[in-house]
Amino acid sequence: MVRVSNTVVALLNVIFLLVSLAVIAGGVYIHLHASATTCQKSLRNSLVILGVFLLLVSFLGLVGSCCRNNCLFWLYLILLFFMFVGLLVFTTFAFFVTNEDAGKALSGRGFKEHRLGDYSHWLQNHFVKGKNWDVLRSCLIEAKVCKAFTDDNNQNDFLKKKFSPMEAGCCKPPAECRFQYRNGTKWTAAKSGPEVDDSDCKTWSNDPKQLCYNCNSCKAGVLSSIRKQWRILAIFLVCVNLFTLIVLSTACCAKRNNSLDKKCNWS
Repeated sequence: MVRVSNTVVALLNVIFLLVSLAVIAGGVYIHLHASATTCQKSLRNSLVILGVFLLLVSFLGLVGSCCRNNCLFWLYLILLFFMFVGLLVFTTFAFFVTNEDAGKALSGRGFKEHRLGDYSHWLQNHFVKGKNWDVLRSCLIEAKVCKAFTDDNNQNDFLKKKFSPMEAGCCKPPAECRFQYRNGTKWTAAKSGPEVDDSDCKTWSNDPKQLCYNCNSCKAGVLSSIRKQWRILAIFLVCVNLFTLIVLSTACCAKRNNSLDKKCNWS
C-alpha cells in the first residue's frame, strides 16, 4: 500500500512537472519573440514565476515520494495546500467580478457594441482607469488590433463583417455618432449630428494612431475580451483545482502510510 500511494504521487507530480516546463517554455518564447508587445513582456514574468513555483512543488513531491522523505513531504504538502487555497480564492474571485456579456446587438451588423457601465467597478478600476489604460492602449497600438480596418470596402460589406469587441470598440466610432463610412479608418460626421450626446463622438479621430483608442467604447471592448479570457481561465482553474485536490489527498495518504511504515520497521 505504501509503495502504491507513493507511486501514484510520483506519477501525478510528473504531470505537474511537465506542466511547469510548458509554462516556463511559454515565458521564454515570449522573451525571445522579437515582436512581443509590452503586455506580452509583462505576461512573460508571470509565466516564469508560476512555472518555477510549479517546478519546485513537483520536484519536492517527486523526491519526497520516491525517497519517502517525510521532511520534504511536509514541505510539499504545505506548498500544495497554499497553492490549492490560492487557486480556489482566485477562481471564485474571477467568477465574481466577470458579469454576463452585455453587448448590444445591432440590426444588420456582424458585431455588438459594448458599454463601459456593463462591467464591474473592479474591472474598470484595474484595467481601464488612469495609467492602467495608458499601458493597455499602447499594447493595442503595438499589436495593431485595427489592421483589418485598413481594407477598402463599401459600407454595407464593412458593417456585415464580424469584428471582435476590441475591434468594434476601438477601430470605428459608435453607431450613435452616425458617422459616414469612407474607408476602413476614415469616417466623416453626419450633418444631422449624432443621435445622442456621446463623448466618444468627439474623441474619434481618423488618425490611425488615435482612432477610438481613447473612447469608452474601446475600454468596454477591451473589458469584454478580458471578461471572456477570465471566464475561460476560471473554468480551466476549476479543473486544475480538482486535480490539485486529488494530488493533495493522495499525498496525505502517502505521507500517513510512510509514517506507519517507519513505525512498523522500528518496532
